[in-house]
Amino acid sequence: AAAKIKLGLQKTLYLGNLDAKRDWGHAKDYVEGMWLMLQAKKPDDYVLATGKTYTVRHFVDLAFAEAGIKLEWKGKGAQERAIDKKTGKVVVAIDKRYYRPAEVDHLEGDPRKAKRELGWKHKYDIKALVKEMVREDIKLFERDVYLQEGGHTILHEQE
Repeated sequence: AAAKIKLGLQKTLYLGNLDAKRDWGHAKDYVEGMWLMLQAKKPDDYVLATGKTYTVRHFVDLAFAEAGIKLEWKGKGAQERAIDKKTGKVVVAIDKRYYRPAEVDHLEGDPRKAKRELGWKHKYDIKALVKEMVREDIKLFERDVYLQEGGHTILHEQE
């Protein structure tokens, strides 16, 4: 969404619980971990995770910063929103429909067994993950801007 907002393809990102903490990891790291599991002499269960948690709000801050948008957070709870410091426009808002009925506030994996038995360790930290995601999204959505400028209709998917 940060890329779409940067490019003018979306006005606002709607989220639920910004205080939820998650263990954000890169698919490339997890695929490598799965491959290592398949190489093991005997099957077993492993947790692939970074072992570090960050709030949804922190992830959003990193994503918008990577897109060149500095955010200022205002309000509390369901009234919280992020404003683009440059334009003064609300770019992140809370929508109660995105709150999970059985929210888990803190999700963190323990990768010690995977490290000990498989030699697996994540290579991407949250900043590298967000940087790659946002840059790839910008490349992808620049094509939509190009198509719109050429008079074509594009899908406006928000989720």
